[in-house]
Amino acid sequence: MMDFLAAIANPNVPFIRYALIAGILSSIAFGMVGTYVVVRRITYIAGAISHAALAGLGASVYFSTVYSITWLTPLTGAMTAAILSSWIIGLVTLYASEREDTVIGTIWAVGMAIGLIFIAKTPGYMDPMSYLFGNILLIGRQDLILIAILNIIVVAIIILFYPQLKALSFDEPYARTRNIPTGFFTLLLLTLTACTVVLMVSTVGIVMVIAMLTIPAATAGLVVNKLSLMMVFAGIFCAFSNTVGLGVSYALDLPTGATTILISGSMYVLVLLWKKLSKRG
Repeated sequence: MMDFLAAIANPNVPFIRYALIAGILSSIAFGMVGTYVVVRRITYIAGAISHAALAGLGASVYFSTVYSITWLTPLTGAMTAAILSSWIIGLVTLYASEREDTVIGTIWAVGMAIGLIFIAKTPGYMDPMSYLFGNILLIGRQDLILIAILNIIVVAIIILFYPQLKALSFDEPYARTRNIPTGFFTLLLLTLTACTVVLMVSTVGIVMVIAMLTIPAATAGLVVNKLSLMMVFAGIFCAFSNTVGLGVSYALDLPTGATTILISGSMYVLVLLWKKLSKRG
C-alpha cells in the first residue's frame, strides 16, 4: 500500500491520481442515482440500460473508423443508445400493455449483440473486454471534467426535484393524488440513470457498473432509513470501495474493476452480518 501512496504523490504518474479522483467523483453520482435505483427497485432496468449502451458504443467506433466521422466518439454513441433505451423502457412501462420484463430482457440482449457485432466488424484490433470490464487507469483529464459536469447536473436536478422524486420512489399512487406528473419524473429518473451509467463505464465497465450503482446504495440502506442520508452513505461507501479497490489492485496487480466490486460486495456482507448480529444481541 505504501507503493500506491508513493505512486499517487509521484508527479510523473498522473494516471494513478486521475483514477483516484475519478473514483471519488463518480461516487457522488453513483450514491445519489443508485439510491433511487435501489429504492425504486429498478436494478434490472439500470442493467438493461448499461448493456444497451454497448450498441451505441460499438456503432460509434465502427462508423468513426470506417467513415472517419471524427465527432462520433464512443461516449456520444453510448450516451445516445443509453438514453434512447431508457426512454423506450420508461414509455413501455407507463403506457404499453407489453410485459415490462420482456422489453427489458430484449433491450439488454439485443443491445449487447449489436455492440459486439459492430466491434467485431471494425477494422483493426478492438478489445471488447476494455469496454465490458473497464479500466479506470485509462481515465484522462477530459474524463474527469465530464464526470464533474455530470455530478453538478445530478446534484442540481435531485435537489430541485427532491420532494417529487421522493414521493415517486416510496408511494407512486400518493404522488399521483398530489398531481405530481409521475410519468415525467419516471423518465427523468431513467435518463439520469442512463447518463450516470455511461459516464461511469470507464471506471468498472459495462458489466460491472450496475454493481457499483446498486451495492453501495443497498449497503447504505442497511445502515440508515432516511432517503437523503442513504444518498450520503451510499456515496461514502462507493468512494471507499473505489479507493481501496484501486489501492489493492495496484499492490497485488489485479484488475481494478473486479477488485472494486469485491471490496464493495464484501462491505455489504459485513454490514448485513453486523446488522443481523446486533439484532440478536
